Amino acid sequence: MAKQKILIVDDDINICELLRLYLEKDGFDADVVTNGLQAIEVFNSYCPDLVLLDIMLPGLDGWQICREIRKTSQTPIIMLTAKGETFDKVLGLELGADDYITKPFETKEVVARIKAVLRRSASQTPIADMPKEVSYDKLTINLTNYELQVDGKAVDTPPKELELIYHLASNPNRVYTRDQLLDEVWGFEYYGDSRTVDVHVKRLREKLEGVSDKWELKTVWGVGYKFETK
Repeated sequence: MAKQKILIVDDDINICELLRLYLEKDGFDADVVTNGLQAIEVFNSYCPDLVLLDIMLPGLDGWQICREIRKTSQTPIIMLTAKGETFDKVLGLELGADDYITKPFETKEVVARIKAVLRRSASQTPIADMPKEVSYDKLTINLTNYELQVDGKAVDTPPKELELIYHLASNPNRVYTRDQLLDEVWGFEYYGDSRTVDVHVKRLREKLEGVSDKWELKTVWGVGYKFETK
């Protein structure tokens, strides 16, 4: 069986080599990039199963690299950052990152997080020729090709926004807490702040508000959110 490939993008060569050592010891294949300008080129040639991506890089920063990867690929991305502010965490998730780890970190934790994200990614892989799609009046959410159609028109939607509305619309009238949504859509325990769910819902509402009177992305005050059908 081929080894799973991890691309490490970080300008700290000591961190890179330490992570590579631990990952290879754990049975992964690992490659290292220390310059943001080379990251996309190596990503395209190496075709990794997951990217460990630092934010502060020479050339292109981690945000720009994440955006570029997400234009063509849903390969899992874990952001590595020395910044712990909520804004940085939310922005990384907004851009389509699957998880984030704040420096300094325990190398064993990084490996554990990689395994968790890869497991989740594998479990979400669509069965061949079985489109993952839900439809309502003037709304179609397709998770196979990551497309949101509103009133017959495709609407550009970041991956996590689309996954969130798909999850809610697949379970109409069920109320979810923010923590449940973070666990079931992002698939990891979000430490410290659940504001990222509110950010995603706000942006989805901007796309969906007033489209139909037969459904609504609704806030359940004091609890969370639901996709309500009428």
